[in-house]
Amino acid sequence: MAFELPSLSYAYDALEPNIDARTMEIHHSKHHNGYTTNLNNAIADTPLADQSIEEILNGLDLENKAVRNNGGGFYNHRLFWEVMSPNGGGTPKGALAEAIDSAFGSFEEFKTAFSKAAATQFGSGWAWLCVQKGGSVEVCATANQDNPLMPGIGCGGTPILGIDVWEHAYYLNYQNRRPDYINAFFNVIDWNKVSDLYTAGA
Repeated sequence: MAFELPSLSYAYDALEPNIDARTMEIHHSKHHNGYTTNLNNAIADTPLADQSIEEILNGLDLENKAVRNNGGGFYNHRLFWEVMSPNGGGTPKGALAEAIDSAFGSFEEFKTAFSKAAATQFGSGWAWLCVQKGGSVEVCATANQDNPLMPGIGCGGTPILGIDVWEHAYYLNYQNRRPDYINAFFNVIDWNKVSDLYTAGA
C-alpha cells in the first residue's frame, strides 16, 4: 500500500500574507512529495508496506533512518497542512480550550510555551501540542522529522498541532526571523480541526 502525497484543501496562496505561496508550493510539491516518495521506497517489499503510517511510527526502529526521516516527514507535513486554514486564527473552544487552560493557565500562556518550544528548537525540527489518553495536553519539541508517535523520543502523546521550524518552511519570506514566522502561524491555525483531533486522541 503506497502512500500518496495528500492534496491541500486550499490554494498555495490562500495563507498569505502569513505563509507565502512560493514557500507553500515548494514545501508541498517538492519537500513533502520527496518524503512521500522516499518513504515508499524505504518500505517497499517489507512488512511495513502493509501498515498505516501511525503503525509504522509507533513500532519504529529508530536505527532505520530512511523510515524514521521519511516516515516522520510524511506524517508531520500531513498534519501541518491539516491544522492550517485561510479562515484560521482566534482561540480554541470547548474541551480543548479547557484542557489548555488546565495545563497552562490560559491560552496566552500556552501560546508563550508553544512559541518558546518552536523558537528554541536548535536547528531543524518541530514543536507540538500533544494530547494524552484522558485528555491532558502538553507542549514539546523534536529534532529533524521526529515526532511524539515514535518510541523513545522523550515527547509523548498524540500530536494535534505541529509547526515546522525547518528553514524551508519560512526562509523565503522570513529569512532568519523564526519568531515572526511562529507568530504568524497563529493567524492560520484551524482550531476546529485541532479540536477534532483532540477529541479523537483524548
